[in-house]
Amino acid sequence: MREMFPTTSLLRGANWQTARVSGRIGSEDIPEGDVTRVADQLIGPGVFLRMSIFVRHLPPTAAGKSAWLSSLAAVAMMFVPAGSHAQAAPTEPWRIVEPAQATLVVARDGRLIGEFGTERRFSVPLATLPRYVGQAFIAVEDKRYYQHDGVDLVGVAAAIKDAATSGDLRGASTITQLLVGNMHPNIIDRSDRSISRKLREQQAAREMEKRYNKAQILEAFLNQIPFGRGWHGIEMAALHYFGKPASELSLAEAASLAAMPKSPVQYDPIRYPDRNRERRNLVLSLMRDQGYITPAQATSAQREPVRTATDFGMVRAPWVTDVVRVQAERAGVPVVRGGYRIVTTIDPVAQRAAQDALVAGIEDMESRPGWRHGACRNASNTPRTCLEGAVVALDAYSGDVRALVGGRDYSASSFNRAVDGNRQPGSAFKPFVYATAIARGMTANAHVGDTSMNILLPERRTYSPTNADGMFLGDLTLREALARSRNPVAVDLTMQLGIDSVAATAQRSGIRSTIAPFPSSALGASVVQPLDFVASYAVFSNGGMAVEPRFIDRVEDREGRAVYSARPSTPTVAMDPRVAFIVRDMMRDAVERGTGVAARRALQSSVPLAGKTGTSNDNADVWFVGVTPDLVAGAWLGFDIPRTITPGAAGGSLAAPIVGRMLSAIAPTRGPSAWEAPLGLVGVTLDRETGLDADELTPRDRRYTEWFLDGTEPGAARSWPWSLFRLGPIGH
Repeated sequence: MREMFPTTSLLRGANWQTARVSGRIGSEDIPEGDVTRVADQLIGPGVFLRMSIFVRHLPPTAAGKSAWLSSLAAVAMMFVPAGSHAQAAPTEPWRIVEPAQATLVVARDGRLIGEFGTERRFSVPLATLPRYVGQAFIAVEDKRYYQHDGVDLVGVAAAIKDAATSGDLRGASTITQLLVGNMHPNIIDRSDRSISRKLREQQAAREMEKRYNKAQILEAFLNQIPFGRGWHGIEMAALHYFGKPASELSLAEAASLAAMPKSPVQYDPIRYPDRNRERRNLVLSLMRDQGYITPAQATSAQREPVRTATDFGMVRAPWVTDVVRVQAERAGVPVVRGGYRIVTTIDPVAQRAAQDALVAGIEDMESRPGWRHGACRNASNTPRTCLEGAVVALDAYSGDVRALVGGRDYSASSFNRAVDGNRQPGSAFKPFVYATAIARGMTANAHVGDTSMNILLPERRTYSPTNADGMFLGDLTLREALARSRNPVAVDLTMQLGIDSVAATAQRSGIRSTIAPFPSSALGASVVQPLDFVASYAVFSNGGMAVEPRFIDRVEDREGRAVYSARPSTPTVAMDPRVAFIVRDMMRDAVERGTGVAARRALQSSVPLAGKTGTSNDNADVWFVGVTPDLVAGAWLGFDIPRTITPGAAGGSLAAPIVGRMLSAIAPTRGPSAWEAPLGLVGVTLDRETGLDADELTPRDRRYTEWFLDGTEPGAARSWPWSLFRLGPIGH
């Protein structure tokens, strides 16, 4: 019986070119005896015959020889040599092009904290990768990679065998062919199963191999292929699956990634670690069999579990990412185009701690009895009903920002409250009032009056500051007044010192916003930017030096070359270091036994802490800013459209625990240290209740060390310019 071979009527003469490109299939039958003649015309004399040798001896399938003959003829067309008379494609699918890139934003230790760009890919040079990375992909995808010219004839022959025995026609694609299809999907559509597409792909692969060497092709392949979840290329896959750059991949991790191109979904190491491990071990076996690794290396790597990074290898800092993108662009680096690595000053431990502490603090508030605004845990809530917040932490000496969180949920609102917000700091502004007083010669043990007062304002209006508890405590030391955050004392001092003098102290310290010339500014009525405000407290930690917040250390290109370096902040003198020391020591009382005790309780007792709470009018803004010997950290809570958070809301109960919780998570990574008194200070043991020298009858719990500018200590010969404060507040 004569076997019939179904093929196309366009297999004759010049019409074959059109058939090959279009992939049209006719219905004309060609006798089996004519198949070789037709194939010789298509791919050259003898080639089809050599391909047929091993197939002719295969047992016929149930469907008869026509199945393998059909498969053989189809696969034969894959052997059309480069330079044949096939019609040229109108584009250049052989060309290696630069794919779309992302710009990576990394923490100071290199961990990924953000990314942006048109495609989530970051190309890296092959030379930066361990040799076994490329070898893993070659072993599983294209073991004759270094022998073929872009098309693996042996692999195609094996494909014919599979087709003849099982009816399964696999592609036998090489790495070069895979690169062609992935790099030029609009020209070579790999979802197209037609012979026409296969022929064009092979022709392009051969042309690519003529124009590029194997290393260039392998590098392009590793940087091009998808790894699922929208991540493209080996670097992005390594960062997200294993939390490290591709240059640091272990042998087992490299094999896990090499397992994925066959099916990024099926072999996803996060979702299906067991499947990935099984195929990873196959890759390792192939690497061993092909001589890339030793049997001992393969066995050792195969025993390792599949350990993926938490949170997709990221410590997310979306508000930081927004800030550095803008800053880099302003510096002239086109980071939006992609292909850059922005190395920031962010500490990933501090960043994660800040985010967790803020969310926990807000959710704790929302769960309290009597909370009237409802919970706000998704993007459907409006800013009017969402309690928001911001947290900032920075190095007290360099100004390098270690953590910044601009809100509770970036996906719900990308507005950066830490950088773009302007809010009233409340009593958190008071340390600048007290610093101005100490600089003028007043002492921390001086007595002032916490009493009612009436200040005449323009247009016959009066201003009468009160306290949150509705009480007046009368005669207090300056230290006690700050610890208990007594409002009339701060206003009284400001009126005597002059609001301009207090504003100058604050602005030298780093507050750039305008301090209005009103008595209420002593209580933080003038709005400030949270980032600037927190940074201004650095003067109390570092000995009086103002610092400029810095986010970017440098920007690198893909080869690791620095294309931009941000100069470190140059601290400037803002106040006498002795004054800074005294005010900070007064703020230690504020956290040890004053309004900020919640921050102290949350932090290890071995870590020195000073700070100040703040609450604005109508309880609409709550703050706490704290300093340790090396860090400054602050938190703000409120609604985007100012309104009362809850009756009785205060910085001590809402914001202070957030900062304490954050610092507690950071402190174990930083050695405890202490502040040292600068020269020119005198320490005297006093009675806390009276503010006078302690004696043998003073109880231990009332004894403390008070610090004085040299010449202002008790008993020193000096004139006392502050006697007016003993006369009581002005404006009664």
